[in-house]
Amino acid sequence: MSNESLDRFANAKLDRLTAHGLRRSVVDTQRTDAVHIRRAGRDLISFCCNDYLGLTHHAAVKAAAAEAVDAYGAGAGASRLITGNHDLYGVLESKLATLKGTEAACVFGSGYMANSGILPALAGPGDLIVIDELGHASMHMGARAARAEIRTFRHNDADDLASLLAENREKFGTCLVVTEGVFSMDGDRAPLDRLAAVTADHDAWLMVDDAHGFGVLGGGRGSAWEFDPHPEIPLQMGTLSKAAGVYGAFLCASAPVIELMKNRARSLVYTTGLPPAVIASCIAAVDIIATDADRVARPLHNAKTFCDAVGLPEPGSPIVPLVIGAEQATLEASAALEDAGFLVTPIRPPTVPAGTSRLRFTFTAEHTQAQVAALAAAVNGLFLPETDARAAGA
Repeated sequence: MSNESLDRFANAKLDRLTAHGLRRSVVDTQRTDAVHIRRAGRDLISFCCNDYLGLTHHAAVKAAAAEAVDAYGAGAGASRLITGNHDLYGVLESKLATLKGTEAACVFGSGYMANSGILPALAGPGDLIVIDELGHASMHMGARAARAEIRTFRHNDADDLASLLAENREKFGTCLVVTEGVFSMDGDRAPLDRLAAVTADHDAWLMVDDAHGFGVLGGGRGSAWEFDPHPEIPLQMGTLSKAAGVYGAFLCASAPVIELMKNRARSLVYTTGLPPAVIASCIAAVDIIATDADRVARPLHNAKTFCDAVGLPEPGSPIVPLVIGAEQATLEASAALEDAGFLVTPIRPPTVPAGTSRLRFTFTAEHTQAQVAALAAAVNGLFLPETDARAAGA
């Protein structure tokens, strides 16, 4: 029967993943607050969640969601262009535009949906999209959906981008350059000032996915505000599922660009609007980001404290990678930390290149100094000097 051949196909694929230490499992996890979780009957301290500001459990964020359910119901009911554009959307988009210093904003269902919808709305056949070689998978999905010519430039290398554009820009119509503000696997920042200058010199449009910079860098406004003066970036994308602690994503840009998105971004036009409770809690979270400077600063401070304790270079974001290399060794290191009471999930190919499997630590505003110190002690106990993964430049 046809379903038997399908099962054989699926099982063969799974067996290969298992053989290479790459098979993943979805594990039931209860997050009791911003840092404490319960998994497989054990209470652990999580150092792998993207809830950088601890807003998933913040009283004001939860209260906003509950009030919205009571006032608006559980779901949006339709796409935004039909009946799903409840008035909370306008409030959130106005607050985002103000925080990011743009004329307007547009909220999408998720970061993946944003990137897969924005790029095809701005480029197509005969156009050029240039992506940092370590750019997120959703960028490549959006570029492929655009059917534009796709090129990559060396990671964070503005000179390589300049050379690529000098050689290719005049051959194409529109040109988009896409990067991340903070790269999710390494935690390093893009040289946005130099990238902005290069794109402007070649009549290209710079789009920055600041999923991991929004809310924790630049006083909460994002990676671009780490520069003085901050560079002009016409397309500022970010998510509402990390520092904001809820769900969704956004693009902040000029009013004409945002109007175009609401007409041509297929991942917005052809999907149901986000539930009112999600938008309401995002509004509360953005208000906290805009006003609580101490909370915004704590994740990076905690990351720096950890790196100093374990002998890693000073981080540029709350993301700290410890590259181990081999998949099995990374799994074993993660298991050892779990035995010590810490959840730090292993990151393996294809998320990262082969041979660069790693522990990826993320630090939040709610981690205490005692918890950070205890984690550092556990990590220091994992590696002998002669086998220390940190010596490989992690």
